[in-house]
Amino acid sequence: MANAASGMAVEDECKLKFLELKAKRNYRFIIFRIDGQQVVVEKLGSPEENYDDFSNSLPPNECRYAVYDFDFTTTENCQKSKIFFIAWSPDSSRVRMKMVYASSKDRFKRELDGIQVELQATDPSEMSFDIIKSRAL
Repeated sequence: MANAASGMAVEDECKLKFLELKAKRNYRFIIFRIDGQQVVVEKLGSPEENYDDFSNSLPPNECRYAVYDFDFTTTENCQKSKIFFIAWSPDSSRVRMKMVYASSKDRFKRELDGIQVELQATDPSEMSFDIIKSRAL
């Protein structure tokens, strides 16, 4: 289960919760963190929560991975949804933490089948609602 390059394991709960978000739409978002040598679920956002609830759940000085289920209406007035993978790596986080998250990102993302848009953010302005919206369309 561990990746030889990063030595990081992915807890089964991460994949299960992601499948629930994707198939059953039980969650609006999931925030993951690296705990020791594995990726674990840190927070589950209920379907009623919005993008502000999500962005406020990311710690200002620590890296995280996150998945956000974004609902939107197209110009043709069709209801759509896209699943975003966000690699949150604030400038104020420790260098070692940024390196661990960066080296494990692709391996972790491969475990989550169904990601449609990827975003890398180092401060909140790089993942504003407007940016999410423009990347979805």
